[in-house]
Amino acid sequence: SRVRDMFEQAKKNAPCIVFIDEIDAVGRSRGVGYGGGNDEREQTLNQLLVEMDGFEANEGIIIVAATNRPDVLDPALLRPGRFDRQVQVPNPDVKGREKILGVHARKVPLGPDVDLRIIARGTPGFSGADLANLVNEAALMAARVGRRFVTMEDFENAKDKVMMGAERRSMVMTEDEKKLTAYHEAGHAVVGYYVPQHDPIHKATIIPRGRALGLVLSLPERDQYSVTYTKYKSKIAMAMGGKVAEELIFGKENITSGAASDIQQVSKIARAMVTQFGFSDALGNVDYANEQQSYLGSYSGGGNVSPETQEKIDEEVRKLVDEGYAEAKRILTEHADEHHRLAEALLEYETLTGPEILKAMKGEPIHRGDDDDETPAPSTPSITAIPKTKKPKSKPGDDTGGMEPEPT
Repeated sequence: SRVRDMFEQAKKNAPCIVFIDEIDAVGRSRGVGYGGGNDEREQTLNQLLVEMDGFEANEGIIIVAATNRPDVLDPALLRPGRFDRQVQVPNPDVKGREKILGVHARKVPLGPDVDLRIIARGTPGFSGADLANLVNEAALMAARVGRRFVTMEDFENAKDKVMMGAERRSMVMTEDEKKLTAYHEAGHAVVGYYVPQHDPIHKATIIPRGRALGLVLSLPERDQYSVTYTKYKSKIAMAMGGKVAEELIFGKENITSGAASDIQQVSKIARAMVTQFGFSDALGNVDYANEQQSYLGSYSGGGNVSPETQEKIDEEVRKLVDEGYAEAKRILTEHADEHHRLAEALLEYETLTGPEILKAMKGEPIHRGDDDDETPAPSTPSITAIPKTKKPKSKPGDDTGGMEPEPT
């Protein structure tokens, strides 16, 4: 009855546009779920279908709808005559991100050094809402330290906060835990540097952020639309780098549970390689993922896979992960000196940018702006984003509340 009322009002106000947001709430496929055909949701959908394409032509009424789940919609809704046209809205590319940042940055006074193109290049995969959030965070960072405009440094700090989580400087870690975290993260970074086809490493930190005790962030140089077999293998090896580093440096009996998220990530990649991308010769080009949609959301029914095949899938997944582990072990054994140097640099500086990581691995000195008043080169804006770790140490009673320390 509510659908009928809506269309009656639309006819009175014709010509008019009816916009239904999140149409999957009423437009899910019929014949699944509880209640069979007598479900109120299905009756709503039936009425909607009748109104959209009944015997009376609804002249002058245009219906527009949006959803994030086009896969669960009833096929009858998507036929020409009901919704004639479907428009895909993917996440924006570099140019799109730059334009979106421009829109959100209008409300914010920007400093002379802010280049939105650089920020757009460094935020692959961000949606419009993520970019709006990024601009807000940057404005908050500037306001927190009492600046009248937002600088590139604020944008870098905000980007780190959005991508890696907020810094938790108040979290007390013992020297042993710090050392372990430093070697773990250095392991990721060194393996990431030496595997073929890995995204360049953007930052490494041993300051606890979000739920992690430390992080290595690698960013693709450009938006990527398809990924090669070699790149996935490289990702697996890099993710295993942390655990391998712990084992090589501290011994097998001292490895920690810190690699839990790495293992989760590796298992996910390896399983997708075997079951969805056809990367395993033993299983061939068959889709075994077979995610069956149910009314209550998705559940992985694994319906068409025999126990023997399931065993083979597990075997292949295990093989891929073990190969990645062996590769990480080989790299960290061959480049042990660089691994040690990078871990020491992380313990000293806590956060390193990509170029600084390379310097540390080669054993070159790292010059910071606050070390000897050398101004960082303008060509690398990301270096200015390093939190000045020396200041908070000198005044432990400083009530920063876990926020970034004030810049000098």
